[in-house]
Amino acid sequence: MAYQAGGQRPAPRPVPDTCEIQAYLQDYGALLESQSCPSLVVDHHWNVVMANSAFETLFHGVRPHPTAMPGENFLRFVLFHPDAGEVLGEHEPGWCLPMLAQLRTALETHGHDHDLQAVRREIAQDPIMEAAYRQGLPHWIRAVGEAATRLDGAVRLLHHPDPRRGRTECRIVEEIPQPLRELGYRRLTMVLRDPRRPAVPVRRPRRPRDAASHLTVVPSTED
Repeated sequence: MAYQAGGQRPAPRPVPDTCEIQAYLQDYGALLESQSCPSLVVDHHWNVVMANSAFETLFHGVRPHPTAMPGENFLRFVLFHPDAGEVLGEHEPGWCLPMLAQLRTALETHGHDHDLQAVRREIAQDPIMEAAYRQGLPHWIRAVGEAATRLDGAVRLLHHPDPRRGRTECRIVEEIPQPLRELGYRRLTMVLRDPRRPAVPVRRPRRPRDAASHLTVVPSTED
């Protein structure tokens, strides 16, 4: 059984070995594949348990990466893949910071989780990412409010490879049917919006030329 619709993974994630659960996931994978919008199921590590062909199409053009492929771990893709911003529009405020907030929440719940701690250590090894986590994230939340850290219902910008869509918006819809909840899974769907409707403009502060490596949300100086 392939738990990732639309593509095979090298080593499928294990699931509880019961006929009932396996049959449910098999049918849920068929449901996922029937959807025209990119959709994926993740565990609390953000490992991708299954994803549909529309999700595969959206990220088809990204280059190989040893630890941050979108069909393997979506959190790692958003934070660490160099091509993430080519697909995820307004990458820093729209995707990176909300996912850092998701990581922070997950660490509060699963503080000793090996995989989550590995992501945290990788962030700590990058001075810019560490500044984003320690300084930028609290600063951004104070500026935009806690609601911006939630994914369900959020409208985000995408650069879709299909030229009929191109630069478009999606609304993220989160669903957790009870069987998925019991497995620690949740489903996220990027509901693509009408490309003929102009995307909501996002105003971003202009960076000085000598601050190209400094995240816009991280205060340059301490108050």
